[in-house]
Amino acid sequence: MAVSEKTSVTFEAAPLAPAHALRLPTLKTCLELLKPVTWFAAIWAFMCGVVSAGVPLGQRWPEIILGVLLAGPMVCGTSQAVNDWFDRHVDAINEPNRPIPSGRMPGRWGLYIAIIWSLASLGVAIPLGPWGFGAACFALMAAWAYSAPPFRLKMNGWWGNAAVALCYEGVPWFTGAAVMRDALPSTPILIVALLYSAGAHGIMTLNDFKSVEGDLRIGIRSLPAQLGVAAAARLACYVMAFAQIAVIFLFLGWRHDGIAFIILGLLIAQLFLMRRLLEQPRERAPWYNGTGTTLYVIGMLVSAFALAAGGV
Repeated sequence: MAVSEKTSVTFEAAPLAPAHALRLPTLKTCLELLKPVTWFAAIWAFMCGVVSAGVPLGQRWPEIILGVLLAGPMVCGTSQAVNDWFDRHVDAINEPNRPIPSGRMPGRWGLYIAIIWSLASLGVAIPLGPWGFGAACFALMAAWAYSAPPFRLKMNGWWGNAAVALCYEGVPWFTGAAVMRDALPSTPILIVALLYSAGAHGIMTLNDFKSVEGDLRIGIRSLPAQLGVAAAARLACYVMAFAQIAVIFLFLGWRHDGIAFIILGLLIAQLFLMRRLLEQPRERAPWYNGTGTTLYVIGMLVSAFALAAGGV
C-alpha cells in the first residue's frame, strides 16, 4: 500500500547529542560509528574484482591490501559515518542507542569523522593509480549524495538503493579488476559487475524493513514505506532473481555451461528461501540476509573465477 502522507525534514533543526563541544568520543564509539560489520560486502566485491582480472595475486599484494583497506574500513566506513550523521533524526526514533542519538558521539563529531575519513580515504586511494583513485572519488561522492542535502538520494528508495548497491558491489568490483590490470576492466567484467549491482538493489530494500516507522514519520520514501512491506519484499526478490538469471544466460552464451549451472543451483536454493521470507518479510529479512544473500555473493565469486579463466 502506497503512503500518501509525508512529513518534511528540517535538517538544521535536528537536535544534536547533549554533550560539551570539547568532549571527545571514545575509540570504541568511533569504531561503532564506522560499523565494521558492513565492510564485508564491499571487501568481498573488491576481491571478486581482483579474482576476475585473472592476474596472479602474488604480483600485486600491496595493491590488494590497500584496496581491501579502501573498500571496507575507509570508503564503506565513511558512508556509514555520513549516513548516521544525516540520519540522526530517524535513528532517534528507530535506533536511539546508536552513537549519535544516544549522546555517546558528542557535539558534531559525527560530521567531523565523516569529513576526516573522506579525506583519509582519498589518501589511501592515491597509490592505487588513476583508476583506483577515480573509483574512490566516485564512491565518496555517492556516499555523500546518498545521505546529505541537497541530493539526499535515500529520500527515495529507488534512487537511494541504486546508489548503495552500485557502491557496495559494482564500484569495488570495478576497482579490484582495474587495479590488478592497471587498465579499464574488460566488457564482460563490467557487465557481470553491473548485473550483480542491479540485483543488490533488492538486498538494500530488505535492509530498509527495520526502519519503516521512522521513515514514515520523517518522510523518507524507502520502498517499504512507499509500497508496503509485502510488496517491497516481492520486488526485492524479483530484482535479485532476475539479475542472476541474466548472469546465467550470459555464461551460457559464453560457453561456460558449468558455471551457469552452479549459479542456477545457487539461485534455486535462494528461491526456496525467498518463499519463506515472503511469509513474514519484515521478521525474516535479517534471516534472509544471513542465508539467501550469502548464496548470492557466493555466485559473485563463482562468476569472478569464470571471468578469470577467460574464454568470454
